[in-house]
Amino acid sequence: MHFAREGYSRILGLGVACLVANLVGYPTLGLLFLILTLFVAFFFRDPDRTAPGDERYIIAPADGKVVTIEPNMQEKRFLNAPATRVGIFMSPLDVHVNRVPISGVVEAVRYQAGQFRPAFAADAADVNAQNAVTMTDGQGRRVAFVQIAGILARRIICHVQGGARVAQGDRYGLIMLGSRVDVYCPPEVQVKVQVGQVVRAGETVIAEYP
Repeated sequence: MHFAREGYSRILGLGVACLVANLVGYPTLGLLFLILTLFVAFFFRDPDRTAPGDERYIIAPADGKVVTIEPNMQEKRFLNAPATRVGIFMSPLDVHVNRVPISGVVEAVRYQAGQFRPAFAADAADVNAQNAVTMTDGQGRRVAFVQIAGILARRIICHVQGGARVAQGDRYGLIMLGSRVDVYCPPEVQVKVQVGQVVRAGETVIAEYP
């Protein structure tokens, strides 16, 4: 099992605290640190995934449950064009490492400060703190995917920058403790998931070009 790079220092620190507490004669405190160590390791787990590697597909950028599908909406903030939105809610128990849904070039990365409403709320995509990545694939098609903070999530991490060339399924960031990722696809795509369906980052096809 791999872990997100942000997790190693936390796991190590809590593990050392567990060892020290037991060595100095505080087994109850040591047990508490052990439980915290296991929880943090569980949260930062980063299993290997195999992307389809097909430019016809847009894959899930996050583990979780599909909470919204909005076809033929007018997206005005990131693409400024008609789009189909697929929203994925990540519970605290899901893998929180996010992956790139298409191969191509990053156009822009934009962070927007905001509220911390429950990520599954209808207006969370508009008012919550969020980080948006806009990309163009090899066919010139544009896709945006947005990490949205939730009621527990207070930190959004994104490792890509404008101008970077990335491949479908690459790790690009994470959100800590329950959150949401929305994907804005070109309107001509055929959505391959349903509301309520559980998806896996880097593997599940959420939309396909005709």
